[in-house]
Amino acid sequence: MTRQTLTPLVLFILFFTGMAVIQFSTPHMPDNDGFYHIKFAWLMRTEGLKPDFPYLPMSILNGEDFYDHHFLYHVALIPFTFGDLRLGAKWAAVTFSALAFTAVWYLLHRQKVPYAWLWALALLGISEAFLYRMSISRAQSLSLGIMALGLAWMFEGKYKHLAVVSFLYVWMYNAFPLMILLAGCYTGAVYLLEKRFDPRPLLYSSVGIFAGLVFNPYFPNNLIFTYHHFIAKLELAESIKVGNEWYPYDTGQLLNNSLPALLAFTGGALALGLTGRRMTTRTATTLFAALIFGAMLFQARRFIEYFPPFALIFAAFSWASMFDFDNSLLMRLTTKKQASPFSIVLSLAILAGMVKAFPAVQAQLADSKPYDLYEGSSAWLAQNTNEGEIIFQTDWDDFPRLFFYNSRNTYLAGLDPTYFQIYSPDLYREWVKITRGEVENPSRFIRSDFGARFVHTDLNHGNFIEQAQDDPGLREVYRDGQSVLFEVIEP
Repeated sequence: MTRQTLTPLVLFILFFTGMAVIQFSTPHMPDNDGFYHIKFAWLMRTEGLKPDFPYLPMSILNGEDFYDHHFLYHVALIPFTFGDLRLGAKWAAVTFSALAFTAVWYLLHRQKVPYAWLWALALLGISEAFLYRMSISRAQSLSLGIMALGLAWMFEGKYKHLAVVSFLYVWMYNAFPLMILLAGCYTGAVYLLEKRFDPRPLLYSSVGIFAGLVFNPYFPNNLIFTYHHFIAKLELAESIKVGNEWYPYDTGQLLNNSLPALLAFTGGALALGLTGRRMTTRTATTLFAALIFGAMLFQARRFIEYFPPFALIFAAFSWASMFDFDNSLLMRLTTKKQASPFSIVLSLAILAGMVKAFPAVQAQLADSKPYDLYEGSSAWLAQNTNEGEIIFQTDWDDFPRLFFYNSRNTYLAGLDPTYFQIYSPDLYREWVKITRGEVENPSRFIRSDFGARFVHTDLNHGNFIEQAQDDPGLREVYRDGQSVLFEVIEP
């Protein structure tokens, strides 16, 4: 086996091992949506690549308008749907994050960055919050990998490759506009540093994205959903809580969970001053990208999945000009020469980052909701309701777990509350009032307006539970330490 083959293989194994140590420190899954994704992939395996989706009939993802905006991600999950789905989802998160980190190494390696493999290993200690996001069974890890490949091919002028990966990005994840953002950073860097306008990155990435939107298994529903997701949703951003990931970290949190990433960015800026050389196009491109992702991070913490790796890539490119490209650490080690002081300092920094990050991420994962949350109430519903019957649930983010354990029923809201709000603003407002316990005797509205006979609520909705217990039209039929089920009694 050649060194060119061995290096990425060894790196992948190291990344895989590191992420597995984090992931399997707890039996829990760190995010609700992973339950939805692995169950949907199971449906694709058992029912076909475009399974019916009647599960959210009162949202813009109803059966008629449904669009799987994670199509290729779900296809990639299919091999993990044999056996225990929970374990499959966890192994998928490990695998996909390892692939993404290897893609970052590929970018640095193709650009002949000294110590490329060591820089890539720094991803395992760059940010606790970043590693946590990479441990979630969602598409953001593959998204990072796609962006790293796209950037590599921009730098190499392989624009047809860029178009293809942009096309695939559309089919995989609805963050595909980020590829145009990267292309804009590159085009801007070329214009500023080389005094020429090169539209090819923007053109080819846009063509790939346009083709992915038009030649899509869900066309034209995908276009309608994309409008709702990126345009209509922005109008509702201030009126509805869509999850903690859309709120920013405060400064103290960011310094605590991502200090190495901030230091990497600062170190990259320092290296630019130390070299005394003109900034290269690739360094400027990644600087712009890191700045943009940093600005986005200050708006919403979910962008922690992009700022740390791009801060690291920027630092690697900035420091690259300080070294002779033919004097890499890998060559030094293979010839049994002493490692350079820089490689030693970088290695120690990586180890320090990992020593701090791994236990912190493991503790955060251990604090996740129990993996069997709602298993009991879901089993009761599956046994005591009609197939396809809608369940009135008091929390939109309970849907993934309810769907995971019981796909016989349909549900009121899920994946994103704005999908329900956009579909029916009036019903959404009524649902909010009921779930907050602001409506007396809610049973008549639950049955007449929402068509539901059964209500699922977690124990945190105390005001609603009080109203339900006082409502003669509701009868408690199930309770455990996680949730309560009520049945609407016919008058």
